[in-house]
Amino acid sequence: MDGHGTHTASTVGGRGVPNAAALGGFSRGTAFGGAPMARLAIYKVCWPVPSKGKENGNTCLFEDMLAAIDDAIEDGVHILSVSIGSASPLNYTQDGLALGALQATKNNILVVCSGGNEGPTPSTVVNTAPWILTVAASSIDRAFVAPVKLGNGLKIKGQSATPYKLPKRKMYPLVYAGEVVNADVPKTYIAGQCLPGSLSPQKAKGKIVFCLRGNGTRVGKGMEVKRAGGIGYILGNSPANGAELTVDAHVLPATAVTSDDAIKLLQYINSTKTRKAYIYPGKTVLQVKPAPSMAGFSSRGPNAISPEIIKPDIAAPGLNILAAWTGGNAPTKIENDHRRVKYNLLSGTSMACPHVAAAAALLKAIHPEWSSSAIKSALVTTAGTVNNVGTQITDASGNEADPFQYGSGHFRPEKAADPGLVYNASYTDYLLFLCSHGDLKSNPTFTCPKATPSTQNLNYPSFSFPGLNGKVTVKRTVTNVGGKGSVYFASVEPPLGVTVKVFPPVLYFKHVGETKSFEVTVEGWFNVEKGVYSFGSLTWSDGVHNVRSPIAVSTV
Repeated sequence: MDGHGTHTASTVGGRGVPNAAALGGFSRGTAFGGAPMARLAIYKVCWPVPSKGKENGNTCLFEDMLAAIDDAIEDGVHILSVSIGSASPLNYTQDGLALGALQATKNNILVVCSGGNEGPTPSTVVNTAPWILTVAASSIDRAFVAPVKLGNGLKIKGQSATPYKLPKRKMYPLVYAGEVVNADVPKTYIAGQCLPGSLSPQKAKGKIVFCLRGNGTRVGKGMEVKRAGGIGYILGNSPANGAELTVDAHVLPATAVTSDDAIKLLQYINSTKTRKAYIYPGKTVLQVKPAPSMAGFSSRGPNAISPEIIKPDIAAPGLNILAAWTGGNAPTKIENDHRRVKYNLLSGTSMACPHVAAAAALLKAIHPEWSSSAIKSALVTTAGTVNNVGTQITDASGNEADPFQYGSGHFRPEKAADPGLVYNASYTDYLLFLCSHGDLKSNPTFTCPKATPSTQNLNYPSFSFPGLNGKVTVKRTVTNVGGKGSVYFASVEPPLGVTVKVFPPVLYFKHVGETKSFEVTVEGWFNVEKGVYSFGSLTWSDGVHNVRSPIAVSTV
């Protein structure tokens, strides 16, 4: 009845449906889930919050999640796709989802989770446990172009998936929301937010109203403009949202603009008494460049619970994703929106998670003997950091993104099918990791060793050295899943101000399934800014496979 579960489930495993489209025909084409031949078992754990609108989210209780994970283990599932996260990072022993996921891992079930939608603030990523595959959200090479033309001739790029257009192709009066509020609304930043009941019908009628993001819902602002008699609506990003445009099925002609363009719009409004604008109807545009870029809302590292584990692990499409929708809820989830659709465009790390879960299901089908950590390693070490114009993946504002935004990079399922080497980790390895966190209620029968093992020695497919002081050596073990008689050479891109040495620098494998261990020694060698992370990578290559792991280092 909500839509979120329908959307994420169909993204994992929906069969191909020709001529699928969002309201207004946006993104029309054949819609497929990532693993269309997968069989889906769906466990309901989220419920509406009493006396709150569905657009404000659900409540998902740990008791329900633990019961669902128990059922999933009993039912013999291979992959769990969990588009759920806490509002802020939780310690593992207080995190029911993490403890449930650990039991799933014990049963060789890979648990894939969303990283959270609290970006771009640092240290906001959730589902940080190393036995979870944590997914960040990126854009794809598709846009929904709906420009705005201003009275001074300036044309501003906008994006929209509203099915409505202005009655005539002519210029309409343009106002800033703060100018057309009711007399009792204080003339502060909030005045420009188009919050419910704030706009004056006498002042807004027949005009295009420019509203700012911040408080309230994006669609709710448009509903307020419509209530006040406005003829159209432009939504301006705040600087935190940058150039990332989330499209919605608005209830009137509308478009969304970047924070830079929002400033230009305000400057135009302030420059003349005769402000006018026209919003062009939205249209779907494919093969947009550059793509992918990281979504501004996608939660970021460093990992607040275990900074020695890079989180998120990987990135996948999460911005303006088309998937199936429930008949029990409007596309906007707002109660007094009575429209119903079969497909809907949604944004969030919730949408990114099932992309990776689907890729994991495909890998499990190709390699049924692989462990859950091997599947995770294959995805992480084959991810890419380059976009479709051949440059580094950027954030929503066009700056180079880093592993705290995308983990090891953007997932590449075809490469993951043949990764060459994998980093395996067992249930016992994760319990040893938990020994350093003090509380092992998750398995009271397990006794921690007297000398607590270093959490940095967990056999993880990435490396993080928070608060480096002097020299640190860590150990890793890789398993050959490529070919027999393969020779791998180590190459390092060291983080700024750090030396990285790998020993041995060459690994020889005689047969498939053979394991080899190596050590990575990291040392800070000249003054870099204290407490600021710099990034590099270690790649093992045999000329066919490139097994790449990100490295993050901060010094004290």
